[in-house]
Amino acid sequence: MLLQLISRKKASALTALVTAVGLVLSPLPAARAQSKGPPVLRDTETEQLLRDYTRPILRAAGMEKQNIQMVILNDSSFNAFVADGRRIFVNYGAIMQSDTPNQLIGVLAHETGHLAGGHLAKLREQLANAQTQMIIAMLLGAGALAAGASRGSNPNNGLANVGAAAISGPQEMIRRSLLSYQRQQEENADRAGVKFLNATGQSPRGMYETFKRFTGESLFAARGSDPYLQSHPMPAERVEALAQFARSSPYWDKKDDPALQLRHDMARAKISAFMERPETVYRRYPQSNDSMPARYARAITTYLHGDLRSALAQIDALIQVQPANPYFYEVRGQALLESGKPAEAIAPLQKAVQLSGNAPLIEMLLGQALVGTDNKAHTDEAIRILRAAVAREPEAPIGFTQLAMAYGRKGDYAEADLASAQAAYLRGDNKTARELATRAKTRFAIGTPGWVKADDIVTAKPPRGN
Repeated sequence: MLLQLISRKKASALTALVTAVGLVLSPLPAARAQSKGPPVLRDTETEQLLRDYTRPILRAAGMEKQNIQMVILNDSSFNAFVADGRRIFVNYGAIMQSDTPNQLIGVLAHETGHLAGGHLAKLREQLANAQTQMIIAMLLGAGALAAGASRGSNPNNGLANVGAAAISGPQEMIRRSLLSYQRQQEENADRAGVKFLNATGQSPRGMYETFKRFTGESLFAARGSDPYLQSHPMPAERVEALAQFARSSPYWDKKDDPALQLRHDMARAKISAFMERPETVYRRYPQSNDSMPARYARAITTYLHGDLRSALAQIDALIQVQPANPYFYEVRGQALLESGKPAEAIAPLQKAVQLSGNAPLIEMLLGQALVGTDNKAHTDEAIRILRAAVAREPEAPIGFTQLAMAYGRKGDYAEADLASAQAAYLRGDNKTARELATRAKTRFAIGTPGWVKADDIVTAKPPRGN
Protein backbone atom coordinates (compact mmCIF):
# COMPACT_ATOMS: atom_id res chain seq x y z
CA MET A 1 0.00 0.00 0.00
CA LEU A 2 1.78 3.12 -1.21
CA LEU A 3 0.28 6.14 0.52
CA GLN A 4 1.12 9.83 0.28
CA LEU A 5 0.87 11.35 3.74
CA ILE A 6 2.11 14.46 5.48
CA SER A 7 3.05 13.89 9.10
CA ARG A 8 3.02 17.20 10.96
CA LYS A 9 5.95 16.17 13.16
CA LYS A 10 8.07 15.01 10.26
CA ALA A 11 7.13 18.04 8.19
CA SER A 12 8.04 20.35 11.06
CA ALA A 13 11.41 18.65 11.44
CA LEU A 14 12.05 19.05 7.73
CA THR A 15 11.15 22.73 7.78
CA ALA A 16 13.48 23.48 10.67
CA LEU A 17 16.50 21.40 9.70
CA VAL A 18 16.28 20.38 6.07
CA THR A 19 19.64 22.00 5.30
CA ALA A 20 21.44 20.44 8.26
CA VAL A 21 23.50 17.44 7.16
CA GLY A 22 23.10 14.81 4.51
CA LEU A 23 24.20 13.46 1.20
CA VAL A 24 22.57 16.34 -0.69
CA LEU A 25 23.56 15.25 -4.16
CA SER A 26 20.41 17.04 -5.37
CA PRO A 27 19.51 19.74 -2.83
CA LEU A 28 15.85 20.38 -2.10
CA PRO A 29 14.54 23.52 -3.84
CA ALA A 30 14.33 26.55 -1.60
CA ALA A 31 10.57 26.80 -2.02
CA ARG A 32 10.15 23.23 -0.89
CA ALA A 33 12.41 23.77 2.12
CA GLN A 34 10.33 26.77 3.21
CA SER A 35 7.06 24.84 3.08
CA LYS A 36 5.69 22.49 5.70
CA GLY A 37 7.78 19.74 4.19
CA PRO A 38 7.37 17.39 1.23
CA PRO A 39 4.75 14.62 1.37
CA VAL A 40 5.82 11.39 2.97
CA LEU A 41 5.31 8.10 1.14
CA ARG A 42 4.27 5.13 3.25
CA ASP A 43 4.65 1.54 2.12
CA THR A 44 5.25 -1.46 4.36
CA GLU A 45 7.28 -3.40 1.80
CA THR A 46 9.68 -0.58 1.00
CA GLU A 47 10.02 0.59 4.60
CA GLN A 48 10.81 -2.95 5.74
CA LEU A 49 13.47 -3.22 3.06
CA LEU A 50 15.11 0.02 4.25
CA ARG A 51 14.94 -1.16 7.86
CA ASP A 52 16.65 -4.39 6.86
CA TYR A 53 19.32 -2.37 5.07
CA THR A 54 20.02 -0.13 8.07
CA ARG A 55 19.67 -2.61 10.96
CA PRO A 56 23.20 -4.12 10.73
CA ILE A 57 24.71 -0.69 10.08
CA LEU A 58 23.01 0.81 13.12
CA ARG A 59 24.18 -2.17 15.17
CA ALA A 60 27.76 -1.58 14.05
CA ALA A 61 27.36 2.09 14.99
CA GLY A 62 26.03 1.18 18.45
CA MET A 63 22.65 2.72 17.65
CA GLU A 64 20.42 -0.33 17.24
CA LYS A 65 18.36 0.52 20.34
CA GLN A 66 17.73 4.16 19.41
CA ASN A 67 14.68 3.44 17.22
CA ILE A 68 16.00 5.27 14.16
CA GLN A 69 13.15 5.57 11.65
CA MET A 70 13.27 5.45 7.89
CA VAL A 71 11.16 8.07 6.10
CA ILE A 72 10.52 7.95 2.35
CA LEU A 73 9.88 11.33 0.71
CA ASN A 74 7.87 11.97 -2.43
CA ASP A 75 10.75 13.42 -4.40
CA SER A 76 12.18 11.91 -7.56
CA SER A 77 15.66 13.42 -7.12
CA PHE A 78 18.51 11.43 -5.64
CA ASN A 79 18.85 12.60 -2.06
CA ALA A 80 19.09 11.36 1.51
CA PHE A 81 19.69 13.25 4.73
CA VAL A 82 19.22 13.30 8.48
CA ALA A 83 17.33 16.18 10.03
CA ASP A 84 16.50 15.50 13.65
CA GLY A 85 18.82 12.81 14.97
CA ARG A 86 16.04 10.21 14.96
CA ARG A 87 15.17 9.75 11.30
CA ILE A 88 16.91 9.07 8.03
CA PHE A 89 15.04 10.67 5.14
CA VAL A 90 15.32 9.03 1.72
CA ASN A 91 13.80 10.37 -1.48
CA TYR A 92 12.05 7.68 -3.48
CA GLY A 93 14.31 8.82 -6.32
CA ALA A 94 17.30 7.51 -4.39
CA ILE A 95 15.70 4.07 -4.30
CA MET A 96 14.75 4.17 -7.98
CA GLN A 97 18.21 5.32 -9.07
CA SER A 98 20.12 2.75 -7.00
CA ASP A 99 20.64 -0.25 -9.27
CA THR A 100 21.83 -2.49 -6.45
CA PRO A 101 21.10 -2.78 -2.72
CA ASN A 102 24.75 -1.99 -2.01
CA GLN A 103 24.50 1.43 -3.66
CA LEU A 104 21.59 2.43 -1.45
CA ILE A 105 23.10 0.77 1.62
CA GLY A 106 26.23 2.87 1.07
CA VAL A 107 24.14 6.04 1.19
CA LEU A 108 22.41 4.86 4.37
CA ALA A 109 25.80 4.04 5.91
CA HIS A 110 26.93 7.61 5.17
CA GLU A 111 23.82 9.04 6.84
CA THR A 112 24.35 6.74 9.81
CA GLY A 113 27.80 8.28 10.04
CA HIS A 114 26.15 11.66 10.57
CA LEU A 115 23.90 10.23 13.28
CA ALA A 116 26.68 8.35 15.05
CA GLY A 117 28.93 11.40 14.94
CA GLY A 118 26.26 13.58 16.52
CA HIS A 119 26.74 16.00 13.66
CA LEU A 120 23.38 17.72 14.07
CA ALA A 121 23.99 18.60 17.71
CA LYS A 122 27.53 19.72 16.93
CA LEU A 123 26.34 21.81 14.02
CA ARG A 124 23.76 23.50 16.24
CA GLU A 125 26.54 24.29 18.71
CA GLN A 126 28.68 25.73 15.93
CA LEU A 127 25.75 27.83 14.71
CA ALA A 128 25.12 29.13 18.22
CA ASN A 129 28.78 30.07 18.61
CA ALA A 130 28.77 31.71 15.20
CA GLN A 131 25.69 33.71 16.10
CA THR A 132 27.37 34.96 19.27
CA GLN A 133 30.52 35.89 17.34
CA MET A 134 28.43 37.67 14.72
CA ILE A 135 26.58 39.70 17.32
CA ILE A 136 29.84 40.76 18.95
CA ALA A 137 31.28 41.71 15.57
CA MET A 138 28.21 43.75 14.71
CA LEU A 139 28.30 45.56 18.07
CA LEU A 140 31.98 46.38 17.66
CA GLY A 141 31.38 47.52 14.10
CA ALA A 142 28.41 49.63 15.11
CA GLY A 143 30.54 51.22 17.84
CA ALA A 144 33.23 52.10 15.33
CA LEU A 145 30.65 53.53 12.93
CA ALA A 146 29.18 55.65 15.71
CA ALA A 147 32.63 56.90 16.65
CA GLY A 148 33.34 57.71 13.05
CA ALA A 149 30.07 59.58 12.69
CA SER A 150 30.83 61.69 15.78
CA ARG A 151 34.03 62.92 14.10
CA GLY A 152 32.27 64.19 11.02
CA SER A 153 30.54 62.92 7.91
CA ASN A 154 33.67 62.72 5.73
CA PRO A 155 33.18 59.54 3.62
CA ASN A 156 36.92 58.92 3.89
CA ASN A 157 36.73 58.92 7.68
CA GLY A 158 39.00 56.11 8.86
CA LEU A 159 36.89 55.03 11.82
CA ALA A 160 33.79 54.78 9.65
CA ASN A 161 35.62 52.51 7.22
CA VAL A 162 36.94 50.44 10.08
CA GLY A 163 33.40 50.08 11.41
CA ALA A 164 32.09 48.80 8.09
CA ALA A 165 34.95 46.32 7.83
CA ALA A 166 34.37 45.20 11.41
CA ILE A 167 30.82 44.21 10.45
CA SER A 168 31.36 42.60 7.06
CA GLY A 169 34.77 40.98 7.58
CA PRO A 170 34.00 38.76 10.58
CA GLN A 171 30.68 37.70 9.10
CA GLU A 172 32.42 36.36 6.00
CA MET A 173 35.09 34.62 8.09
CA ILE A 174 32.44 33.02 10.31
CA ARG A 175 30.49 31.85 7.27
CA ARG A 176 33.57 30.25 5.74
CA SER A 177 34.40 28.62 9.07
CA LEU A 178 30.93 27.07 9.29
CA LEU A 179 31.09 25.76 5.74
CA SER A 180 34.52 24.29 6.40
CA TYR A 181 33.12 22.59 9.47
CA GLN A 182 30.27 21.08 7.43
CA ARG A 183 32.69 19.82 4.78
CA GLN A 184 34.69 18.11 7.51
CA GLN A 185 31.48 16.50 8.81
CA GLU A 186 30.77 15.09 5.36
CA GLU A 187 34.25 13.61 5.10
CA ASN A 188 33.89 12.12 8.57
CA ALA A 189 30.51 10.61 7.61
CA ASP A 190 32.10 9.03 4.52
CA ARG A 191 34.81 7.41 6.62
CA ALA A 192 32.35 6.28 9.27
CA GLY A 193 30.10 4.79 6.60
CA VAL A 194 32.95 2.70 5.19
CA LYS A 195 33.85 1.61 8.72
CA PHE A 196 30.29 0.42 9.37
CA LEU A 197 30.13 -1.42 6.05
CA ASN A 198 33.39 -3.22 6.81
CA ALA A 199 32.13 -4.13 10.28
CA THR A 200 29.05 -5.75 8.75
CA GLY A 201 30.93 -7.56 5.99
CA GLN A 202 29.49 -5.36 3.22
CA SER A 203 31.22 -3.70 0.32
CA PRO A 204 31.80 0.08 0.28
CA ARG A 205 31.84 -0.12 -3.49
CA GLY A 206 28.21 0.97 -3.76
CA MET A 207 28.90 4.15 -1.79
CA TYR A 208 31.87 4.91 -4.03
CA GLU A 209 29.87 4.19 -7.19
CA THR A 210 27.07 6.49 -6.07
CA PHE A 211 29.37 9.41 -5.34
CA LYS A 212 31.36 8.85 -8.52
CA ARG A 213 28.20 8.66 -10.59
CA PHE A 214 27.22 12.18 -9.58
CA THR A 215 30.69 13.66 -9.85
CA GLY A 216 30.32 14.93 -13.42
CA GLU A 217 26.98 16.59 -12.77
CA SER A 218 28.20 18.14 -9.52
CA LEU A 219 31.45 19.30 -11.08
CA PHE A 220 29.53 21.07 -13.83
CA ALA A 221 27.38 22.84 -11.26
CA ALA A 222 30.41 23.71 -9.11
CA ARG A 223 32.66 24.85 -11.96
CA GLY A 224 34.22 28.19 -11.11
CA SER A 225 32.87 28.15 -7.57
CA ASP A 226 34.97 28.85 -4.52
CA PRO A 227 35.69 25.52 -2.77
CA TYR A 228 35.72 27.34 0.55
CA LEU A 229 32.12 28.45 0.05
CA GLN A 230 30.77 24.89 -0.39
CA SER A 231 28.96 23.07 2.44
CA HIS A 232 30.08 19.70 1.01
CA PRO A 233 33.58 18.74 -0.20
CA MET A 234 34.21 19.48 -3.85
CA PRO A 235 33.06 16.33 -5.73
CA ALA A 236 36.35 15.23 -7.35
CA GLU A 237 38.31 15.58 -4.12
CA ARG A 238 35.58 13.82 -2.17
CA VAL A 239 35.43 10.85 -4.54
CA GLU A 240 39.21 10.58 -4.61
CA ALA A 241 39.38 10.59 -0.81
CA LEU A 242 36.58 8.04 -0.58
CA ALA A 243 38.26 5.78 -3.16
CA GLN A 244 41.47 5.64 -1.16
CA PHE A 245 39.98 4.05 1.93
CA ALA A 246 37.02 2.28 0.29
CA ARG A 247 39.18 0.26 -2.11
CA SER A 248 41.24 -1.02 0.81
CA SER A 249 38.20 -2.85 2.18
CA PRO A 250 38.48 -6.66 2.18
CA TYR A 251 34.86 -6.72 1.03
CA TRP A 252 35.33 -4.41 -1.97
CA ASP A 253 34.39 -7.12 -4.51
CA LYS A 254 31.62 -8.71 -2.45
CA LYS A 255 28.33 -8.92 -4.37
CA ASP A 256 24.79 -8.45 -3.06
CA ASP A 257 22.83 -11.57 -2.17
CA PRO A 258 20.53 -12.46 -5.11
CA ALA A 259 17.50 -12.67 -2.80
CA LEU A 260 18.19 -9.16 -1.52
CA GLN A 261 18.66 -7.91 -5.06
CA LEU A 262 15.25 -9.34 -5.94
CA ARG A 263 13.61 -7.55 -2.99
CA HIS A 264 15.33 -4.34 -4.04
CA ASP A 265 14.10 -4.69 -7.61
CA MET A 266 10.56 -5.52 -6.42
CA ALA A 267 10.43 -2.36 -4.31
CA ARG A 268 11.66 -0.28 -7.24
CA ALA A 269 9.05 -1.86 -9.50
CA LYS A 270 6.31 -1.04 -7.01
CA ILE A 271 7.44 2.57 -6.67
CA SER A 272 7.62 2.91 -10.44
CA ALA A 273 4.07 1.58 -10.86
CA PHE A 274 2.61 3.95 -8.28
CA MET A 275 4.69 7.05 -9.01
CA GLU A 276 5.36 7.03 -12.76
CA ARG A 277 3.14 7.42 -15.79
CA PRO A 278 1.88 4.15 -17.38
CA GLU A 279 3.89 4.67 -20.55
CA THR A 280 7.02 5.12 -18.43
CA VAL A 281 6.28 1.94 -16.50
CA TYR A 282 5.68 -0.11 -19.65
CA ARG A 283 8.82 1.31 -21.23
CA ARG A 284 10.80 0.39 -18.12
CA TYR A 285 9.09 -3.01 -17.78
CA PRO A 286 7.98 -4.13 -21.29
CA GLN A 287 5.88 -7.23 -21.91
CA SER A 288 9.00 -8.97 -23.16
CA ASN A 289 10.42 -8.76 -19.62
CA ASP A 290 9.07 -11.76 -17.72
CA SER A 291 10.93 -11.12 -14.46
CA MET A 292 9.04 -10.92 -11.17
CA PRO A 293 9.68 -7.17 -10.76
CA ALA A 294 8.41 -6.46 -14.27
CA ARG A 295 5.27 -8.54 -13.73
CA TYR A 296 4.72 -6.82 -10.37
CA ALA A 297 4.98 -3.34 -11.90
CA ARG A 298 2.64 -4.19 -14.77
CA ALA A 299 0.05 -5.78 -12.46
CA ILE A 300 -0.10 -2.67 -10.26
CA THR A 301 -0.22 -0.34 -13.25
CA THR A 302 -3.03 -2.41 -14.76
CA TYR A 303 -5.23 -2.09 -11.66
CA LEU A 304 -4.42 1.59 -11.19
CA HIS A 305 -5.66 2.33 -14.67
CA GLY A 306 -8.93 0.50 -14.58
CA ASP A 307 -8.54 -3.10 -15.79
CA LEU A 308 -9.31 -4.88 -12.51
CA ARG A 309 -9.98 -8.28 -14.04
CA SER A 310 -6.65 -8.42 -15.85
CA ALA A 311 -4.83 -7.02 -12.81
CA LEU A 312 -6.24 -9.69 -10.50
CA ALA A 313 -5.19 -12.42 -12.93
CA GLN A 314 -1.66 -11.01 -13.00
CA ILE A 315 -1.52 -10.72 -9.20
CA ASP A 316 -2.82 -14.27 -8.76
CA ALA A 317 -0.07 -15.51 -11.07
CA LEU A 318 2.48 -13.77 -8.82
CA ILE A 319 0.93 -15.38 -5.74
CA GLN A 320 1.32 -18.81 -7.34
CA VAL A 321 5.05 -18.19 -7.62
CA GLN A 322 5.44 -16.72 -4.11
CA PRO A 323 2.44 -17.84 -2.03
CA ALA A 324 4.01 -16.53 1.21
CA ASN A 325 4.62 -13.00 -0.07
CA PRO A 326 2.31 -10.74 2.01
CA TYR A 327 2.63 -7.79 -0.37
CA PHE A 328 1.01 -9.63 -3.28
CA TYR A 329 -2.07 -10.20 -1.12
CA GLU A 330 -1.89 -6.59 0.01
CA VAL A 331 -1.92 -5.35 -3.58
CA ARG A 332 -4.78 -7.72 -4.43
CA GLY A 333 -6.82 -6.39 -1.52
CA GLN A 334 -5.98 -2.79 -2.33
CA ALA A 335 -7.00 -3.29 -5.96
CA LEU A 336 -10.38 -4.70 -4.91
CA LEU A 337 -10.91 -2.03 -2.25
CA GLU A 338 -10.12 0.85 -4.58
CA SER A 339 -12.39 -0.69 -7.23
CA GLY A 340 -15.38 -0.51 -4.89
CA LYS A 341 -15.30 -4.15 -3.72
CA PRO A 342 -14.42 -3.88 0.00
CA ALA A 343 -16.10 -7.19 0.97
CA GLU A 344 -13.93 -9.08 -1.54
CA ALA A 345 -10.85 -7.23 -0.30
CA ILE A 346 -11.17 -8.57 3.25
CA ALA A 347 -9.84 -12.09 2.66
CA PRO A 348 -6.61 -11.15 0.83
CA LEU A 349 -5.93 -8.35 3.30
CA GLN A 350 -6.41 -10.72 6.23
CA LYS A 351 -3.86 -13.00 4.58
CA ALA A 352 -1.50 -10.07 4.08
CA VAL A 353 -1.81 -9.07 7.75
CA GLN A 354 -1.09 -12.65 8.84
CA LEU A 355 1.94 -13.11 6.57
CA SER A 356 3.38 -9.68 7.39
CA GLY A 357 3.28 -10.22 11.14
CA ASN A 358 0.46 -7.72 11.66
CA ALA A 359 2.04 -4.82 9.81
CA PRO A 360 0.07 -1.76 11.00
CA LEU A 361 -0.29 -0.07 7.60
CA ILE A 362 -1.77 -3.26 6.16
CA GLU A 363 -4.03 -3.56 9.21
CA MET A 364 -5.30 -0.06 8.44
CA LEU A 365 -6.10 -1.15 4.91
CA LEU A 366 -7.97 -4.17 6.29
CA GLY A 367 -9.83 -1.90 8.72
CA GLN A 368 -10.79 0.32 5.79
CA ALA A 369 -12.19 -2.70 3.93
CA LEU A 370 -14.20 -3.80 6.97
CA VAL A 371 -15.61 -0.31 7.43
CA GLY A 372 -16.28 0.02 3.71
CA THR A 373 -18.63 -2.97 3.63
CA ASP A 374 -21.31 -1.00 5.54
CA ASN A 375 -21.92 -4.25 7.41
CA LYS A 376 -22.32 -3.46 11.11
CA ALA A 377 -21.27 -7.02 11.91
CA HIS A 378 -17.71 -5.99 10.95
CA THR A 379 -17.66 -2.85 13.11
CA ASP A 380 -16.21 -4.30 16.31
CA GLU A 381 -13.53 -6.20 14.38
CA ALA A 382 -12.61 -3.05 12.47
CA ILE A 383 -12.28 -1.07 15.72
CA ARG A 384 -10.12 -3.76 17.30
CA ILE A 385 -7.80 -3.97 14.31
CA LEU A 386 -7.55 -0.20 13.81
CA ARG A 387 -6.89 0.52 17.48
CA ALA A 388 -4.02 -1.97 17.43
CA ALA A 389 -2.68 -0.42 14.22
CA VAL A 390 -2.70 3.21 15.39
CA ALA A 391 -1.12 2.18 18.70
CA ARG A 392 1.92 0.94 16.76
CA GLU A 393 1.75 3.48 13.95
CA PRO A 394 0.49 6.69 15.63
CA GLU A 395 1.46 9.11 12.86
CA ALA A 396 -0.68 7.73 10.02
CA PRO A 397 -3.87 9.82 9.63
CA ILE A 398 -5.67 7.13 7.60
CA GLY A 399 -5.83 4.84 10.65
CA PHE A 400 -7.60 7.45 12.76
CA THR A 401 -9.89 8.43 9.87
CA GLN A 402 -11.10 4.84 9.46
CA LEU A 403 -11.36 4.45 13.24
CA ALA A 404 -13.59 7.53 13.39
CA MET A 405 -15.89 6.03 10.75
CA ALA A 406 -16.09 2.74 12.64
CA TYR A 407 -16.94 4.46 15.91
CA GLY A 408 -19.50 6.62 14.15
CA ARG A 409 -21.17 3.54 12.71
CA LYS A 410 -21.35 2.10 16.21
CA GLY A 411 -22.86 5.32 17.59
CA ASP A 412 -19.86 6.09 19.83
CA TYR A 413 -19.64 9.77 18.87
CA ALA A 414 -17.17 10.74 21.58
CA GLU A 415 -14.55 8.31 20.25
CA ALA A 416 -15.49 9.21 16.68
CA ASP A 417 -14.84 12.92 17.34
CA LEU A 418 -11.57 12.14 19.10
CA ALA A 419 -10.30 9.93 16.27
CA SER A 420 -11.33 12.56 13.70
CA ALA A 421 -9.48 15.21 15.71
CA GLN A 422 -6.36 13.04 15.82
CA ALA A 423 -6.51 12.51 12.05
CA ALA A 424 -6.89 16.26 11.43
CA TYR A 425 -4.03 17.03 13.79
CA LEU A 426 -1.71 14.62 11.98
CA ARG A 427 -2.65 16.20 8.65
CA GLY A 428 -1.67 19.58 10.05
CA ASP A 429 -5.26 20.90 10.04
CA ASN A 430 -5.08 22.30 13.57
CA LYS A 431 -8.23 24.42 13.36
CA THR A 432 -10.40 21.39 12.55
CA ALA A 433 -8.50 19.29 15.08
CA ARG A 434 -9.22 21.74 17.90
CA GLU A 435 -12.88 22.06 16.96
CA LEU A 436 -13.39 18.30 16.93
CA ALA A 437 -11.36 17.79 20.11
CA THR A 438 -13.34 20.50 21.88
CA ARG A 439 -16.57 18.75 20.95
CA ALA A 440 -15.11 15.39 22.01
CA LYS A 441 -14.32 16.82 25.45
CA THR A 442 -18.01 17.57 25.99
CA ARG A 443 -18.86 13.93 25.25
CA PHE A 444 -16.29 12.36 27.59
CA ALA A 445 -16.41 12.40 31.36
CA ILE A 446 -13.85 14.85 32.72
CA GLY A 447 -10.52 13.19 33.50
CA THR A 448 -11.13 10.02 31.49
CA PRO A 449 -8.42 8.91 29.00
CA GLY A 450 -10.49 10.13 26.05
CA TRP A 451 -11.04 13.55 27.67
CA VAL A 452 -7.31 13.88 28.39
CA LYS A 453 -6.35 13.01 24.81
CA ALA A 454 -8.86 15.52 23.46
CA ASP A 455 -7.59 18.18 25.85
CA ASP A 456 -4.03 17.56 24.68
CA ILE A 457 -5.10 18.38 21.12
CA VAL A 458 -7.03 21.49 22.19
CA THR A 459 -4.04 22.87 24.11
CA ALA A 460 -1.31 21.72 21.72
CA LYS A 461 0.78 24.38 20.05
CA PRO A 462 0.40 24.34 16.27
CA PRO A 463 3.48 23.48 14.22
CA ARG A 464 5.35 26.36 12.68
CA GLY A 465 3.56 27.69 9.63
CA ASN A 466 0.01 26.93 10.82
